[in-house]
Amino acid sequence: MKIVRFAIKGSHRLGALDGGSVVEIPGYGDTQAFIAGGAEALERARKAVASGASRHPLAEVRLLAPILPSTVLASGSNYADHNKEKANTPISGKEPEYFVKTTDCVIGPDDSIVLDGRLTKKLDAETELTIVIGKSGRHIPVERALDYVFGYTIANDVTARDRQVRRNDQGFVWYELGRSKTFDSSCPLGPCIVTADEIPDPQKLRLRTRINGELRQSASTASMIFSCAHLIHFFSTNFTLKPGFVILTGTPGGTAWSADPELGGKWVGGDGTETLVRAKGYLQAGDRIENELEKIGILKNTVSIA
Repeated sequence: MKIVRFAIKGSHRLGALDGGSVVEIPGYGDTQAFIAGGAEALERARKAVASGASRHPLAEVRLLAPILPSTVLASGSNYADHNKEKANTPISGKEPEYFVKTTDCVIGPDDSIVLDGRLTKKLDAETELTIVIGKSGRHIPVERALDYVFGYTIANDVTARDRQVRRNDQGFVWYELGRSKTFDSSCPLGPCIVTADEIPDPQKLRLRTRINGELRQSASTASMIFSCAHLIHFFSTNFTLKPGFVILTGTPGGTAWSADPELGGKWVGGDGTETLVRAKGYLQAGDRIENELEKIGILKNTVSIA
């Protein structure tokens, strides 16, 4: 099932995608409440779809971010080909690189990604499979981690590269992951959350990024260094994971960073499964971004000037 939030007639509602329409799911004020409702909530959603009541054509609604998470956990440097194309810190690829975004970063499908020249001149896009947690747990073992997943969505981990990459005079590289990752419109999410029963193995999905129609990223989630299950285990060491938490799982090669030798970029060309177009520069006003994940869909956003 594909769960969405949508706007119609001035109100925000919860629904399920069904072909070319959205069916309202009654009784839940937000996505977190629906997720916490467990099997009963999913059964109510199935009955709503089967009855066809409160059905709206997609053309008559506006899809929103499918969830406004209380906590956005994220892991960087989680694909080998991405690590080959960029300046690396001593821990790159050796352990999950941990940072946090906030609800204030989240925007939905077709919302504008804001390019603020006072913050960055080097704005980059990253398509990422995103885990939506379905039940509470702490110190979750890897072998049971996927039992805690409600579903999966798509994130664009929008990044200010010139705020991210730092060096000292001795050539030591480190990342400033606060200002570079956490700012207005830096976490587009959507277009839906696909429930876990439809994605039994999240390590078998094709991921792609297109910018103005050019294929910039293409990889299988099998190429993750740390699997979805491992990342759930990892983050549950710090937090009691709760229904509605989301986890960004990293991005593969093909970023604009790879075409920027000034910041240590080295063009690799992805993992070789598809021919990628080397970026000529960073995101500019009017650029159209498509973040695609197999079995989930395509998240689309356009860049605008602050």
